[in-house]
Formats: sequence, C-alpha cells, structure tokens
Amino acid sequence: MAKFIQVDPELKMSATLKVIGVGGGGCNAIDYMIQRGLSNVDYVGVNTDAQALEACLASHKIAVGVKTTRGLGAGANPTIGKKAVEDDKDKIVDVLRGCDMVFITAGMGGGTGTGGAPVVASLAREMGILTVAIVTKPFKWEGHQKMKYAERGLQELRHSVDSLIVIPNERLLGILDKNTSAFQAFDKPNEILYEATRGIAEIILIKGMINVDFADVKSVMDKSGVALMGTGTASGENRSIEAAQKAISNPLLEGVSIKGARSILVNITGSSNLTMHEVYEGNNVIFEAAGDEAHVIFGCVRKDEMNDFVSYTVIATGFDREAAFAPKPVEQEIGNNGFGNAHSGFSKNLIEESEPETENTDIEFPAILRKSATRKVKPIRAAEENQPTLNFEGFINSPMEDTYRKSRQNPPKNSIEDDEDDEASSLLRIMLD
Repeated sequence: MAKFIQVDPELKMSATLKVIGVGGGGCNAIDYMIQRGLSNVDYVGVNTDAQALEACLASHKIAVGVKTTRGLGAGANPTIGKKAVEDDKDKIVDVLRGCDMVFITAGMGGGTGTGGAPVVASLAREMGILTVAIVTKPFKWEGHQKMKYAERGLQELRHSVDSLIVIPNERLLGILDKNTSAFQAFDKPNEILYEATRGIAEIILIKGMINVDFADVKSVMDKSGVALMGTGTASGENRSIEAAQKAISNPLLEGVSIKGARSILVNITGSSNLTMHEVYEGNNVIFEAAGDEAHVIFGCVRKDEMNDFVSYTVIATGFDREAAFAPKPVEQEIGNNGFGNAHSGFSKNLIEESEPETENTDIEFPAILRKSATRKVKPIRAAEENQPTLNFEGFINSPMEDTYRKSRQNPPKNSIEDDEDDEASSLLRIMLD
C-alpha cells in the first residue's frame, strides 16, 4: 500500500538569509548590493546616524542609541557604538527572528560598525543563526588610531561569529589602475563585499543538478573561524581551469595558502555545454592545491544564461596557521573585468606598508595558490608541459620552508626589490553584467 507524506504549505522550505549593515560603511555596502540586484535576501540597516540611515535603501532600518546619541552618530567612538546597539538589542533580536543565516557587513575603525557589529553577531549566534561577518579594514593613511580601533573590533568579531572574511582597503592599491578615480576606488570595497555575499547566497538559494544546500554551507562555515571565499569566471578553450584558478587566487587577501584547509565547498555553474572533462580539469586545480586531507563538498548548477562562461565558487575554512603559510607575491596576474589578463602587483612600498601590524593580520588575509610560474601566460592546456604542478607538498615541513621562515624574520635589505613574478588571477571580481 502506497504511503503519501503531506507537506504543510505553510512550512518554510528554504533558508532565510539576511544582510545587516552596521554603521555608515555597512549601510553603504548593502546599498551597493541592492543596486547591483542581489535579491532573495532581506536587508537591514543599523546606524546611530539618523540622517544616513534615512538615505539607506534597506527594507528594514533600525536606529540605535537614540537616547545616547540623539541620532547624531557615534562620533567615531566604538565604545559609544557598542553601547548604542546594546541599548536597542531587542530591535535587533526582533528582526533576526526566523533567520537561518546572517551576513554582517561593516567598516572597521569607526564608531557604530566597529563597536556594534560584534554585538549584532553575538545576538545572532545566541539565536542559533549561522553568522558570517564580511568587513573591511581602513587605509593606513586614515590614521593609527582608526587602525587600532579596527584591530580591536576584529578581535571581538572573531569571538562572535562563525566565519570571518576581512578585506584590507590598503591592498586595493595593488589592483587599481593609477588613473582610477577616487570615487570608483572608494566603491571597490563595496564591490568585494557584494561578490563575497552573492557568492555564498547563490550557493544556498539556487538549486543545482548536484545540489549544495544550506546544511552543506553550515557544515563548512559553522564555528570555522577565518574563512576564504572566492569566485572566478572564465570563457574560452580553458575556461574551467581559468575559473578555478581565479576562485582560489587573490591579490587582496594575503598570507595563507589553501593548503591546510580542513573543509572546502566547491560549486561550479555553467550552461548545458559544460563537459565532464571540464569539470574534472577545474576541480583538479582546486584539489591539488588543497591536498588530500580536506573534506570537500561539491555542487553543480546549470544556468543556460551563462552561455560560454563557467563560474567557480569556493569556500575554504579550518585553516591550520602553521601549515598554511605560502610565499608572498611580488607581482601577480589579475583579471581585467574578471576575464582578461591585466598585469598588476604590489610595489615595494605597498608590501612594506601593508605588512601585518599585529600578529593576527596574516591569518585574516588568506591568499591561495601562489604559482611560481613562467613570466608569460601560456595556453593552459599545455600546463603539464610548460608550468609546474600546483602542489605544495614539497614545501611544507621542508628546508625550503625553514629558509622562508628565517627570511621572514631577517629579510635582506633588497629582497622585496627582486623581480620575481607570480601568476595569479583575481578573486571576487566576477563581472556578469
């Protein structure tokens, strides 16, 4: 006798995602996401500045600390920002009810975002919500005090979230053309925050032939600490390999290799012309870089509107700090609009200025897949003949690693000026418009 299971039509069958922008920087970030068309998520703006909050495009707006600040802002004081959110935490709890996953965006170093974001994160985690913070660090020229506030805010965030992704504004100089306008440059962090949020949200919300669901994402990101999230898109003869390389290479986030990540979620998106051989080639790039010990969850989504493009999204977590260090690049290949090859790199001054200001900086900025490749980009199908295998097995726990660590402690005066080229593709710069 056949048995039928009746599904309650009122029962929620999909994950509910919210993006909460805390402070001026966080609200600017969600405005950018809304303007770029990131849908199927709820947006919440939280601020002490009533005027800025009024202009925010979020569907839900929460004015915090009105009694303390009278709607005039936190005055770049994180203590005031923290108290403001704590005073109105009931409003935060109300808007979080029924949420499965929350993205918290903020600019570290100011008042409301720096002091308030950890409070929002703590409230979300207490409610059992998967909590991911995607935040920026200030430019160095914004001052020592602001950077100190940012470091303290990040330290509190680490203890309050499941996963933390940090974008250092200072490193944007390494990927921006010198003729880029200041207004475009200031919008670049919002673009990076958007790409990170969109990449994770689409994994959860878009059903695939090999589906990756919310439970998969949660298993990778829950209580995982520092996370690396990358997207890459490419077309042409070697599109899957190029997309995979872009997804695990990044000129912004520096210091830690994908080697040593304990959990990796890989999602590939393509049209009906995506071949099994291409899936194998792209996945092999990621698996060789990660090593055999990583727990891997794989998903595949068919979107015919992708046409000749293939997109990879990779989330890597559970990094072992001691096993994951990789040499810092002097110069990298980054994508022009995410697809072409445009040459960019870190100058001597940029590397010196953006060296870790505290012991925690390296672990915040995981960069992966450092290829000591040839100077010119060669066809990737000839990779086995012309380029080295992407495998770091021989580096970890070897004399080379000891030499590298000693050179980090006592660098020669002109070591940064050596003309050593690295090839890498850009991360979080997928441009499908």
